[in-house]
Amino acid sequence: MGSLPKDVNEVVKRALQVSRGVSGFLGDNEARFLGTLAACAPAEGAIVEIGSYKGKSTVLLASVAAHYGMGPVVAIDPHTSPSITDPELAPGESSFDEFAGALRSAKLEEQVEVHRAFSREVAKGWNRPIRLLWIDGDHTYQGAKEDFELFSPYLSNGAVVAMHDVLHAYEGPIRVFVERILRSDRFGPAGFVQSVAWAQYRPDDGAKFREERERLARRAGRLVPFLVDSRPLHGLTKMRYKLARSRVPRGPISAAEWCALVARKAADQPAKPDQ
Repeated sequence: MGSLPKDVNEVVKRALQVSRGVSGFLGDNEARFLGTLAACAPAEGAIVEIGSYKGKSTVLLASVAAHYGMGPVVAIDPHTSPSITDPELAPGESSFDEFAGALRSAKLEEQVEVHRAFSREVAKGWNRPIRLLWIDGDHTYQGAKEDFELFSPYLSNGAVVAMHDVLHAYEGPIRVFVERILRSDRFGPAGFVQSVAWAQYRPDDGAKFREERERLARRAGRLVPFLVDSRPLHGLTKMRYKLARSRVPRGPISAAEWCALVARKAADQPAKPDQ
């Protein structure tokens, strides 16, 4: 799309209302922001979701995409269990029936390209540009890294990568975001909204944003040593982790503010001192 749609706030609000009835772990501010990314990411290509669970974010994304005529959302999830990120499912159970039911109830079945498969299987035949890559699948380091590495080569210039649970106690999302995105000159503006981390793919001028990305990486990177193998945090260690997390800026951002942020050039905003 490339600019702020005049009706974006109303469109995202409606999508949020539709998705609220679907089981999932996406907070309202996170969902609102994800809808904004779907509506406003200034790039061409598909919206790709890795990790659908019961369809909460799928319904949200598909609702926005349907309104703006973007084509179907690509939803990738094997819908298997057990998984530490799907605690409601017992071993051997599947989330697929509820996922399909959520799309059916929202009348969005035609707006979603469903892949009941692991991301590595879908990646074997993938050749389409991507405008929004939403990663909310395997939260281990190897799993999150694989999801990013398999699909990030298809990002269009100006596209956005967003990852869920980056500020929750999982090793994979935070390490991939810090090590593969914030420390890469292929990316420009970046930030957090609650536990959603995002960055814009800017291969032509990403290096000009290196200083501000590195400031964010220093703060977010302090969380990584606490999360080796995503082991549960207890006692003093948990308190220290929460203190470090509190220093990562993660407040909500409006659609207008976000569009202005990604439209600017690096020189438009002076560097701030690290804290």
